[in-house]
Amino acid sequence: MSWKRNTPDPPRGYHHGNLKEELVRAALGLIGEKGPNGFTFAEAARLAGVSPAAPYRHYRDKDALLADVAARGFLVFEAALSRAWDQGRPDPETAFHRLGRAYLAFAHDEPAYYSAMFEAGVPLDASPELRSAADRAFQGLRAASEALIALLPATKRPPALMMALHVWAMSHGVAALFGRADGGRRPLPMSAAELLEAGMLIYLQGLGLGSDTRG
Repeated sequence: MSWKRNTPDPPRGYHHGNLKEELVRAALGLIGEKGPNGFTFAEAARLAGVSPAAPYRHYRDKDALLADVAARGFLVFEAALSRAWDQGRPDPETAFHRLGRAYLAFAHDEPAYYSAMFEAGVPLDASPELRSAADRAFQGLRAASEALIALLPATKRPPALMMALHVWAMSHGVAALFGRADGGRRPLPMSAAELLEAGMLIYLQGLGLGSDTRG
């Protein structure tokens, strides 16, 4: 994935009317080409068509730019998971499997965002916006876990946080190893979605949940 401008470079010192958006677009393109740690702040400025000093009007350094990209990615991610969950309709188990497919689809379709979110090494507390966006995305997984756990007898319900973390780890592992859209994708005799769904079925059956509980 790359982003190329079709217009000549503006004069040095030129200030975009929306420089912040241009820098985010440039960063996404560079992440797609080189990874989150494979480019410099100056390269992002050059691709955005401004002087190396111009980005400092909006970002302290490259890490601050990456934190903004990651925060935006988490917002897109949260929206995708929310659509997939659809308030648990028509039943929590069916909706839960949609969540897994949405997770894989986001990792495949938005590799630059996904890399900024999970591979750039930027701490979640790098900005309040990043922490808030990441927490909201995870809360979607936790809420889905709570809805599933509610189907079990009260004495057999695992902690919702633990379940959400298990589901996240499984989804992330399948996405990172087998769901990528780049050369890092490992070959599989099945689709990544099929692998994740099989793993989820085994996990849910271990909790006492299964297809026989669906409506």
